[in-house]
Amino acid sequence: MILDFAALKPRLYSAVLSDVLDGFGRMEQAMRPFVRPLDEDLVLFGRARTGLYMNTYAVAEGENPYEIEIALIDDLKKDDVAIFGCDGPTTRIAPWGELLSTAASMRGAAGCVTDGLVRDVRHIRAMKFPVFHGGIGPLDSRGRGKMMAMDIPIMCGGVKVTSGDLVFGDVDGLVIIPQDIANEVIEAALKKVESENLTRRLLEEGQLLGDVYAKYGVL
Repeated sequence: MILDFAALKPRLYSAVLSDVLDGFGRMEQAMRPFVRPLDEDLVLFGRARTGLYMNTYAVAEGENPYEIEIALIDDLKKDDVAIFGCDGPTTRIAPWGELLSTAASMRGAAGCVTDGLVRDVRHIRAMKFPVFHGGIGPLDSRGRGKMMAMDIPIMCGGVKVTSGDLVFGDVDGLVIIPQDIANEVIEAALKKVESENLTRRLLEEGQLLGDVYAKYGVL
């Protein structure tokens, strides 16, 4: 299946994807509840590009502490999602802000996810650029942390993420869909959405929940 993220995004939601992933035996794909959207009205859907951060306590003379971070942002493609693993939510750094949002959106990126902090919140919300975060704070990463590697497997919000995995987030939370089962998960999720729509319609007609569940097995 060639994924059309723009067409699929309004048809899916995180709860259905999480249920389907459970059915595939992947029950640890939803990020921890502290990872929340800056704007609850926005939906994020795309492919992961990962960055791994570590704590630092100084900047060496002549060092560019943003070097790898800049390289990742400048290499983002359409529908990519920057995912920054910072070992949140008690992180000391805000690796994402307005300028990275601007640069990423100009590359066609779909959004950002970090279990670290974000800043410049008013500006990002005004941009309508989807960002999921582990908290809000003003702290620059310089002298506190830096990206050590990009496009390697990381942990973010309690979930292992590899570049190329699918990322879906909405007001209920954020799920990571491993790329090895992505097509099957999307197909199953679309079918489940149809079943849930039917169930909702029958319940709105006044049918009993027990009767509907016994017939269609959707809850």
